[in-house]
Amino acid sequence: MSVVIQPVSRRRDLRRFLHLPFRLHRDHQGWVPPLLADERYMFDPRRNGAFRYCDCALWLARDAGGEVVGRIAGIINRRYNEIKGEHQARFTHLDCVDDVEVMDALLGQVKQWAHEAGMEVVIGPMGFTDQDPEGFVIEGFDEEPSIATYHNREYIVRLLERLGWGKDVDYVVYKVPVPTEIPQFYERVYQHLARRNTFRVLEFTHRRELKPLIRPVLELMNETYVNIAGYAPLDREEMEDLARRYLPVISPRFVKVVSVGDEPVGFIIGIPNVVPGIRRARGRLLPLGWYWILRSSRRARRLDLLLGGIKEEYRGKGVDVLMGRAMIRSAQAAGFEYFDSHHELECNTRMRAEMERMGGNVYKRYRVFRMTV
Repeated sequence: MSVVIQPVSRRRDLRRFLHLPFRLHRDHQGWVPPLLADERYMFDPRRNGAFRYCDCALWLARDAGGEVVGRIAGIINRRYNEIKGEHQARFTHLDCVDDVEVMDALLGQVKQWAHEAGMEVVIGPMGFTDQDPEGFVIEGFDEEPSIATYHNREYIVRLLERLGWGKDVDYVVYKVPVPTEIPQFYERVYQHLARRNTFRVLEFTHRRELKPLIRPVLELMNETYVNIAGYAPLDREEMEDLARRYLPVISPRFVKVVSVGDEPVGFIIGIPNVVPGIRRARGRLLPLGWYWILRSSRRARRLDLLLGGIKEEYRGKGVDVLMGRAMIRSAQAAGFEYFDSHHELECNTRMRAEMERMGGNVYKRYRVFRMTV
């Protein structure tokens, strides 16, 4: 196949870029289409605040007949590189037909672009920020994905490995059954901490109760995620934007915060599995996409644990147990059958031990790949 790489420079090119996966995955059982509104937002420099500190370029691959057969985006997060002292570029939104020449041409374009910008390594898939999907599925292809994750075909990984791309980091995902009773260990720790009266568990029933805590919790996320691979702190404008976008879809029942006085020292956020609704919406929120997503949320039997963190000096002091106990009680009341842990770094032994103590098993694994330029 003769492959031509074309930069995305016009609106109709961007439309082809965003819509290509719908063609490539039309017979891919289990694939979850991205929400096109979110995709357009991501690549709009006027709305996505990450463009203030990120360079980004998009490309399409065409075959000899002019048909679009692949796509890729390159990102350089200058804020991350400055904080970490690295010269790293990223690729994201890589998708193509099962052809090594097409993938080699796409990745070669990103490597050339990164090299010309003075970068030394390319990793991916990794987005602008930690809130974007990262890592290709390498285990658990037949399992139901969760939101903000890739659900790639198996040949994508095979082609990357054939081209010499190696492992940068793996994320594991646990399937954790919701117990019918609170584990005795949790109850013992809870009773001990309740007598000391050091910590306060905050639970919520209305979104308006969450608003005063949005910024403190996101600031805590900045602090606790500082050593996570690929993470760069959010600024105030990004925090406000993140809150505007996601507060309407968060169920207050599945937000738990532990505080010492008025200071949050731990948080966890869960969301009912809405993947079947997103799949039914076919990437569009209007006219009926919102209905299918909300309907899916109400019928879900899986609770996805999207975000969580504990302030460094309070780790190992029972904060995780307090949040876990509260989340289990809410999951029981809502009729959930199991938790999906979302991405956990494979080296996060403390969190992994907690998932396994709850009876969880790894059922999906994602990999971020790496290549020197």
